Amino acid sequence: MAVKELEIILTRQLADSLSIPIFITDTDGTLLFFNEPAEKILGKKYTETGALSADEWSSLFEPQDDNGKRIARIDLPLVKTLTYCQPSQGEFWIKNLLEERYYISVTSFPLMGRSKRFVGAVAIFWEKASP
Repeated sequence: MAVKELEIILTRQLADSLSIPIFITDTDGTLLFFNEPAEKILGKKYTETGALSADEWSSLFEPQDDNGKRIARIDLPLVKTLTYCQPSQGEFWIKNLLEERYYISVTSFPLMGRSKRFVGAVAIFWEKASP
């Protein structure tokens, strides 16, 4: 197993104890972890998917607009955070791995190391009533 930044390890520990769905990525966008509440929305356990590249997770969970059109990867809040190293927010539909649709709100933010070095990103999301 590759060595992870301390901030990533601590964020994963925090995510394990929260009741809100959370994604954690490294700076390349590799999905390093999602917690149990996220598993319920995504339709699979993290132990079943393991780490996923940004290309994989951004298409696997099929982000869609209100008309069912796929949302471009660069328009996803977490990808914006990874690209610009700043917080981002958005609402959209996803189709999970069980073919269920959820309307979610996502807030993402950069994860900074003690030396102000960008080490990854976090996305917090939750199901919302559809528009």
